[in-house]
Amino acid sequence: MDCNINKSLKRINVELRNIERDSASTPSISAGPIGNDPFHWIATIAGPSDSPYSGGTFFLDIRIPQNYPWKPPTINFTTRVYHPNIDSNGNIGLDHLIHQWSPALTISKVLSSICSLLENPNPVLDFTFEPEIAHLYKTDRSRYEAIAREWTKQYAM
Repeated sequence: MDCNINKSLKRINVELRNIERDSASTPSISAGPIGNDPFHWIATIAGPSDSPYSGGTFFLDIRIPQNYPWKPPTINFTTRVYHPNIDSNGNIGLDHLIHQWSPALTISKVLSSICSLLENPNPVLDFTFEPEIAHLYKTDRSRYEAIAREWTKQYAM
């Protein structure tokens, strides 16, 4: 087995143990491998209580590259989400995953950032995958929240 893959597997296993250990203190986030593949995970995020996503459970697909943590994981929502920073394919406009990846980041930290993004959308153009939703968020927040709540009920409950 390649030395880099061994280092990646060691790091992945440490992160998995930390997620399992911290699950009592952060019950809104869970993650772990699908079957026996340490490079393919599934995660769930509970919709933040102070957001239109409250009450929803959102699933994410995580693909970890074999040269992790030097390259970021690919994380996509598999649950549909009405959000300016999440496109219809589940791609997430988050600077940690796009421009500012660092090996110091962990999957747990990125999932926490995604949870924060649900609570506080970033309608800045670089991270807006859905311009119409961003426009509605900026111009008619109550309508945006009503639609996001409806999608949460329809797709995440």
